[in-house]
Amino acid sequence: MDRNKGGEPVNIKELPDKELFTPGHTACPGCAAPIVMRHVMKIFGEKSVVYNPACCLLVFGGTYPWIAWEVPYNHVAFENTGACITGISRALKNIGRDDVTVLGIAGDGGTADIGFQALSGAAERNEDVVYIMYDNEAYMNTGIQRSGSTPYGAWTTTTPAGSKIKGKERFKKDMATIMLAHNVPYVATLNIAYPADFLRKLEKAKEMSGFRFLQIYAPCPTGWRADPNSAVDLSKLAVETGMWTLWEAENGKVTINKKPKFTPVKEYLDQQGRFRHFDDEQYGIIEQWVKDKWDKDEKMLTALGGD
Repeated sequence: MDRNKGGEPVNIKELPDKELFTPGHTACPGCAAPIVMRHVMKIFGEKSVVYNPACCLLVFGGTYPWIAWEVPYNHVAFENTGACITGISRALKNIGRDDVTVLGIAGDGGTADIGFQALSGAAERNEDVVYIMYDNEAYMNTGIQRSGSTPYGAWTTTTPAGSKIKGKERFKKDMATIMLAHNVPYVATLNIAYPADFLRKLEKAKEMSGFRFLQIYAPCPTGWRADPNSAVDLSKLAVETGMWTLWEAENGKVTINKKPKFTPVKEYLDQQGRFRHFDDEQYGIIEQWVKDKWDKDEKMLTALGGD
């Protein structure tokens, strides 16, 4: 059933009841990734193939002999998502199966860092696949190490906070803009606190062909040292503060989907123990980064002729 011709919001009540990412997995309490995957699969449906590299999702969704996926599921190596989904897509087309969507679903470490070479190659070739980066902003599965997607100042086990070191010294890598530079048909950022926008973008990606890149905000209460009940609230605050911009680009035309309220970033950061060490200087640095990022986003919008 096509629920989104013309781009109207997807009605949650119309989603199928069948779970293709099932209960009974072993995710940590409050993890946003299962929420993301349940709804991803409700949109993409049974005619899907999933590839998943090393990440939390692999461990809690596919630990032998149990598996939460009700579609064909593949796992190879950490760095190979772009290459593997390319092979699966081409093999399916070779046997005449043009009705199957190939999904690569990887964390931020497997996307922004270890897997970037294969991702970039698949995007440059415009392979007919959907690549989903679920972004929990660190290597959570292997011990909460920093990734290219970890925010400035965040505590991780490899960016400790002490008297001289104040967490990660670099800012978050802008993966969606990097993928936009590959001139692919569709790039979008998604957030579970905005379900209509979330589902509409999934539906749009499903209906398109060519390379589609979706970066999904996925709070990790364990690694972020946050309340397990806070995933949706943190997701909403990330957008309201400007820390996370909701936007999409269809064939290069950029649209910003939600303008932030510019709620003080302190309200967002103080709910996460990974920023517990922050002082006024670091809060100020983040506030300036948000301002600069929004200025850049607006300039991109103007330059690329969106809405």
